[in-house]
Amino acid sequence: MNFGGPFFVLAIIAMSTLGWMFTTWVRARHGYPVENEWTGTVDRTDGDAGRKIDLLSGENEKLVGRISRLEERIAVLERIATDPAVRTARAIEELR
Repeated sequence: MNFGGPFFVLAIIAMSTLGWMFTTWVRARHGYPVENEWTGTVDRTDGDAGRKIDLLSGENEKLVGRISRLEERIAVLERIATDPAVRTARAIEELR
């Protein structure tokens, strides 16, 4: 094989280009930042990311409040279930 010919140089250039294209495709597919040859890296951030974060934060606060109310209700139900029947009956009569 003649390593001094133009075919060898073109083969190396083609392999390098195909390797770069493959690694860029793998990085983009798995969410890693993609390198741009002029400006460094290109971030694949969503333009609506801030709005989505605000919506999720609001929903999270609502769900935390709902969970705390459910925990209070479960505590009351546990107290009713574990208290003796006489004490529960007396508490109900006091409420009437």
